[in-house]
Amino acid sequence: MYTSNEKFMLKALKQAELAFSKGEAAVGAIIVKDGTILSRGHNRKEAKLDVTSHAEIEAIKKAAKKLGTWRLEGCDMYVTLEPCPMCAGAIIQSRIKTLYIGAMDNRAGAAGSVVDLFREPRFNHRVDVVIGLLHEQCTELLKKFFLELRKK
Repeated sequence: MYTSNEKFMLKALKQAELAFSKGEAAVGAIIVKDGTILSRGHNRKEAKLDVTSHAEIEAIKKAAKKLGTWRLEGCDMYVTLEPCPMCAGAIIQSRIKTLYIGAMDNRAGAAGSVVDLFREPRFNHRVDVVIGLLHEQCTELLKKFFLELRKK
Protein backbone atom coordinates (compact mmCIF):
# COMPACT_ATOMS: atom_id res chain seq x y z
CA MET A 1 0.00 0.00 0.00
CA TYR A 2 1.41 3.35 -1.01
CA THR A 3 1.11 6.63 0.91
CA SER A 4 -0.31 9.64 -0.93
CA ASN A 5 3.21 11.06 -1.30
CA GLU A 6 4.42 7.78 -2.82
CA LYS A 7 1.46 7.76 -5.21
CA PHE A 8 2.40 11.23 -6.41
CA MET A 9 6.03 10.17 -6.87
CA LEU A 10 4.80 7.22 -8.92
CA LYS A 11 3.10 9.77 -11.21
CA ALA A 12 6.42 11.62 -11.51
CA LEU A 13 8.07 8.28 -12.36
CA LYS A 14 5.54 7.82 -15.17
CA GLN A 15 6.75 11.15 -16.55
CA ALA A 16 10.36 9.97 -16.24
CA GLU A 17 9.46 6.79 -18.15
CA LEU A 18 7.86 8.93 -20.85
CA ALA A 19 11.05 10.97 -21.15
CA PHE A 20 13.09 7.74 -21.36
CA SER A 21 10.83 6.39 -24.12
CA LYS A 22 11.55 9.56 -26.14
CA GLY A 23 15.33 9.33 -25.71
CA GLU A 24 15.42 12.10 -23.09
CA ALA A 25 17.09 11.90 -19.67
CA ALA A 26 14.71 9.88 -17.52
CA VAL A 27 13.51 12.62 -15.17
CA GLY A 28 9.91 13.45 -14.38
CA ALA A 29 8.13 15.97 -12.17
CA ILE A 30 4.62 16.79 -11.07
CA ILE A 31 3.16 19.71 -9.14
CA VAL A 32 0.32 19.13 -6.69
CA LYS A 33 -1.97 21.56 -4.90
CA ASP A 34 -4.55 20.51 -2.33
CA GLY A 35 -4.17 16.86 -3.32
CA THR A 36 -4.76 17.51 -7.02
CA ILE A 37 -2.14 17.27 -9.76
CA LEU A 38 -1.83 20.67 -11.45
CA SER A 39 0.88 19.82 -13.94
CA ARG A 40 3.27 17.21 -15.21
CA GLY A 41 6.66 17.59 -16.81
CA HIS A 42 9.46 15.48 -18.19
CA ASN A 43 12.78 16.31 -19.75
CA ARG A 44 12.40 17.68 -23.29
CA LYS A 45 15.83 19.23 -23.76
CA GLU A 46 16.67 17.16 -26.84
CA ALA A 47 13.27 17.52 -28.52
CA LYS A 48 13.08 21.28 -27.96
CA LEU A 49 16.82 21.94 -28.37
CA ASP A 50 16.43 23.98 -25.21
CA VAL A 51 18.77 23.59 -22.26
CA THR A 52 16.06 24.92 -19.91
CA SER A 53 13.53 22.21 -20.81
CA HIS A 54 14.10 20.16 -17.66
CA ALA A 55 11.18 18.30 -16.08
CA GLU A 56 10.91 20.79 -13.22
CA ILE A 57 10.82 23.84 -15.50
CA GLU A 58 8.23 22.22 -17.76
CA ALA A 59 6.01 21.43 -14.76
CA ILE A 60 6.43 24.93 -13.26
CA LYS A 61 5.47 26.65 -16.52
CA LYS A 62 2.34 24.51 -16.91
CA ALA A 63 1.26 25.01 -13.28
CA ALA A 64 1.76 28.79 -13.52
CA LYS A 65 -0.31 28.93 -16.68
CA LYS A 66 -3.07 26.84 -15.09
CA LEU A 67 -3.16 29.00 -11.95
CA GLY A 68 -2.70 32.28 -13.80
CA THR A 69 0.25 33.28 -11.61
CA TRP A 70 3.93 32.52 -11.28
CA ARG A 71 3.49 32.23 -7.51
CA LEU A 72 2.95 28.54 -6.83
CA GLU A 73 2.33 29.05 -3.11
CA GLY A 74 0.81 26.03 -1.42
CA CYS A 75 2.04 23.73 -4.19
CA ASP A 76 4.29 20.71 -3.78
CA MET A 77 6.65 19.30 -6.38
CA TYR A 78 7.61 15.66 -6.77
CA VAL A 79 10.70 15.06 -8.89
CA THR A 80 12.51 11.80 -9.60
CA LEU A 81 16.01 13.33 -9.57
CA GLU A 82 17.54 16.02 -7.37
CA PRO A 83 17.21 19.38 -9.15
CA CYS A 84 20.18 21.11 -10.76
CA PRO A 85 21.01 24.70 -9.72
CA MET A 86 18.86 26.17 -12.50
CA CYS A 87 15.82 24.16 -11.45
CA ALA A 88 16.45 24.73 -7.75
CA GLY A 89 16.42 28.48 -8.42
CA ALA A 90 13.15 28.21 -10.34
CA ILE A 91 11.59 26.13 -7.54
CA ILE A 92 12.60 28.72 -4.95
CA GLN A 93 11.48 31.65 -7.11
CA SER A 94 8.10 30.04 -7.84
CA ARG A 95 7.42 29.69 -4.10
CA ILE A 96 6.93 25.89 -4.10
CA LYS A 97 6.05 24.80 -0.55
CA THR A 98 7.57 21.30 -0.39
CA LEU A 99 9.92 19.50 -2.76
CA TYR A 100 9.95 15.69 -2.72
CA ILE A 101 13.03 14.14 -4.34
CA GLY A 102 13.48 10.53 -5.41
CA ALA A 103 17.15 10.03 -6.32
CA MET A 104 20.09 12.30 -5.56
CA ASP A 105 22.45 13.63 -8.25
CA ASN A 106 26.08 13.49 -7.12
CA ARG A 107 27.24 15.36 -10.24
CA ALA A 108 24.90 18.35 -10.43
CA GLY A 109 22.47 18.23 -7.50
CA ALA A 110 21.53 21.46 -5.77
CA ALA A 111 19.67 20.03 -2.76
CA GLY A 112 22.71 18.79 -0.89
CA SER A 113 24.71 16.53 -3.20
CA VAL A 114 26.95 19.21 -4.73
CA VAL A 115 25.48 22.40 -3.27
CA ASP A 116 22.35 23.09 -1.24
CA LEU A 117 20.51 26.12 -2.53
CA PHE A 118 17.44 25.22 -0.48
CA ARG A 119 19.28 25.93 2.79
CA GLU A 120 20.66 29.29 1.67
CA PRO A 121 19.35 31.67 4.34
CA ARG A 122 19.56 34.82 2.21
CA PHE A 123 16.83 33.79 -0.24
CA ASN A 124 13.42 35.28 0.41
CA HIS A 125 11.57 31.93 0.24
CA ARG A 126 12.27 28.63 1.97
CA VAL A 127 11.29 25.33 0.38
CA ASP A 128 10.85 22.29 2.60
CA VAL A 129 12.78 19.37 1.10
CA VAL A 130 12.09 15.66 1.57
CA ILE A 131 14.76 13.37 0.13
CA GLY A 132 14.55 9.70 -0.84
CA LEU A 133 10.88 9.17 -1.70
CA LEU A 134 10.77 5.93 -3.75
CA HIS A 135 14.54 6.21 -4.03
CA GLU A 136 15.05 2.67 -5.37
CA GLN A 137 12.57 3.00 -8.24
CA CYS A 138 13.88 6.43 -9.24
CA THR A 139 17.50 5.26 -9.12
CA GLU A 140 16.80 2.09 -11.11
CA LEU A 141 15.12 3.98 -13.94
CA LEU A 142 18.04 6.39 -14.19
CA LYS A 143 20.54 3.50 -14.17
CA LYS A 144 18.58 1.84 -16.97
CA PHE A 145 18.57 5.07 -18.98
CA PHE A 146 22.33 5.62 -18.67
CA LEU A 147 23.04 1.96 -19.46
CA GLU A 148 21.03 2.31 -22.68
CA LEU A 149 22.79 5.59 -23.48
CA ARG A 150 26.22 3.95 -23.11
CA LYS A 151 25.17 1.16 -25.49
CA LYS A 152 24.54 3.74 -28.21
